Amino acid sequence: MTAPGLSGVSETMLWSLHNRACEARRHDGILDDPRTISIHDAITYDYHHHFGTPGGTLAARAAQIDNALRHWLTKNPDGLIVSLGEGLETQASRVDNGRMRWLSVDLPQAISLREQFITPTSRFTHLAASALTPDWMDRADPAAGICVIAQGLLMYFQPSHVQNLFCAIASRFPGANMIFDTVPEWFSRLTLAGLQQTPHYRLPPMPWGIDQHVIEKTLKTWHPGLAKVEFLSYRAPRGLHRYVADMIEGLPVFRHQVPCLVRVEV
Repeated sequence: MTAPGLSGVSETMLWSLHNRACEARRHDGILDDPRTISIHDAITYDYHHHFGTPGGTLAARAAQIDNALRHWLTKNPDGLIVSLGEGLETQASRVDNGRMRWLSVDLPQAISLREQFITPTSRFTHLAASALTPDWMDRADPAAGICVIAQGLLMYFQPSHVQNLFCAIASRFPGANMIFDTVPEWFSRLTLAGLQQTPHYRLPPMPWGIDQHVIEKTLKTWHPGLAKVEFLSYRAPRGLHRYVADMIEGLPVFRHQVPCLVRVEV
């Protein structure tokens, strides 16, 4: 059993791991992911005490990104997928077509924990570095196409850092796809004030919040070379969380003030 000793933003990898593992255990779950279950079971951590019972939203986010990657791989079967701040995500094994390449980028402590469960190979490589440094771009060969994922990451950066990273990717990799998620402004403000996920876990501050109706305009202001900006729908798969999400979707006043999953073509 592994005691991770994580804190701050790095600890959120256990939050998403818990969400995915609980979904993968269900007979009606939307994720088929035995590797996530085995990692979840191998780590000594009181998931329910810290994070409570998951509603499945983070698992739904992962499943929707899986679908987008599978579609991208039909057109770029030998392409490179770069996953920034990946933590303990096992997405590579879920979408592997036998030909793609995968680069997982995360901070040294996160990569060290990841490699206790996932061994790098010639096609699946790891890099211990910040997503904000150019190190990973120097390692990325886009000859067969490149898709950059930032799942559960950008909201933890300062807005100027998000803009700089976005522009660097768009300028460095013409033709690239980017997939990332956002949180709305009101949620960002709550985390800055100190938002409790449960009585025993406070979410780290999320400085970058943006409402859906201004995302496309903002991105095109940052970088003019965007061919397409689209939103990938995801929501909790069942229960009260699903009911609330469906209700919000039908209310124009609120539908732009929810977390979003965005796909961009450069």
